[in-house]
Amino acid sequence: MGVGHREGRMGTVALGAQDFAATVGRPGIVLVDFRTELSGSSRAFATVFDAAAHRHPDLVFATVDTEAEADLTARVGVRAAPTLMVFRDGVTVFAEPGWLPGDSVDLLIATVRSLDMDAVRAQFPEPVTGP
Repeated sequence: MGVGHREGRMGTVALGAQDFAATVGRPGIVLVDFRTELSGSSRAFATVFDAAAHRHPDLVFATVDTEAEADLTARVGVRAAPTLMVFRDGVTVFAEPGWLPGDSVDLLIATVRSLDMDAVRAQFPEPVTGP
């Protein structure tokens, strides 16, 4: 399931290893919920996350199934489900395990919208990769 696949009523995009980098690296705000059906906390946060997607249709809300995408999950450092990661203009600006109530998700979104991304990039430059 690629970035073009929308899960029916939920307003979220299912991501896999092949489209994760392109999706989170795009301009704008992307929220990613790393979830598993095996976790009651994941199922509880899924309801909150999906409702937030409907309240903020201008943002990208994506999910990663931690069971189906175990390699991707490990590569990005996710160790528990649910874990919420937020990217703005390709930069990770939030990454925390656990679930948040709806008003906290809305506050987080407002905070991310108001970030001065030039200041963020100056404070947290991208890590050097390669040889």
